[in-house]
Amino acid sequence: MIGTDVLEQSASGLISTVLGWTYFVAWSVSFYPQIILNYKRKNVEGLSIDYLVYNLYGFTCYALFNSAFFFSSSIGDEYARRNNGHKNLVRFNDLFFSYNALAACLITFGQTFYYKRSASQESSRTARVLFGATLVGLVGMLLFAPIYNTVYFLSYVKLGCSMVKYIPQAWINYHRKSTVGWSIHNIILDFTGGLLSFLQLILDAARSGNVAEAFGNPVKLGLGLVSIAFDLLFMLQHYIFYTDRYDPQNVEAWSRRQDTPEYGPIDGSDRASA
Repeated sequence: MIGTDVLEQSASGLISTVLGWTYFVAWSVSFYPQIILNYKRKNVEGLSIDYLVYNLYGFTCYALFNSAFFFSSSIGDEYARRNNGHKNLVRFNDLFFSYNALAACLITFGQTFYYKRSASQESSRTARVLFGATLVGLVGMLLFAPIYNTVYFLSYVKLGCSMVKYIPQAWINYHRKSTVGWSIHNIILDFTGGLLSFLQLILDAARSGNVAEAFGNPVKLGLGLVSIAFDLLFMLQHYIFYTDRYDPQNVEAWSRRQDTPEYGPIDGSDRASA
């Protein structure tokens, strides 16, 4: 007869797996609502260029980091040597996610050159300075540091981009008093993924009998909480603070609807009596 403890472990393991795949799917598709919105509006006004720059730069570094650990046996061996023989945790789904995210970021960034945008929509001096400084640092690492350290430098750049990327978009929404042009579905999916990821982290720590494991990586935990906090801020901006959905890009379609003639009830009740 199967013991209660075994059943509980099996059930919690299944729940953990479901949580993992659900947040993976939510995060993977969260990039596309913005692309679809830009395509429908044929316009990118309301979208922060700095946010796109940070996102594109960060996921480029993340894709390179995952590729190095996934494909390079020498980097994997060096990781094991420095971590008491443990293998690195980069798996195929991590590789797929980073490539998918990078492709979506490239498409979104490309849309800013193809579709209409306002004259003020350009990258800020702060973003350019940060990009230049980290690029110089990366070149220096490539020239003078071991390749393993250079790969890890990429991960720190990604972490930095993740910490600051939402700030420009939140500021633009505040300055415009509107979220038109910024996809809320992107945020809902990102929030869903972040929340489920956090729940899986707590569940796995409880299953192992060491809840402290959930806080064993404060950087990863902190980034997750920062992301969730910004998602909540964006939802507050969209649903509570700035509820005016007027979009100049939809005026023409609205006018066409208004010009559509009314033909009256289909039951013929307005026809003249014979």
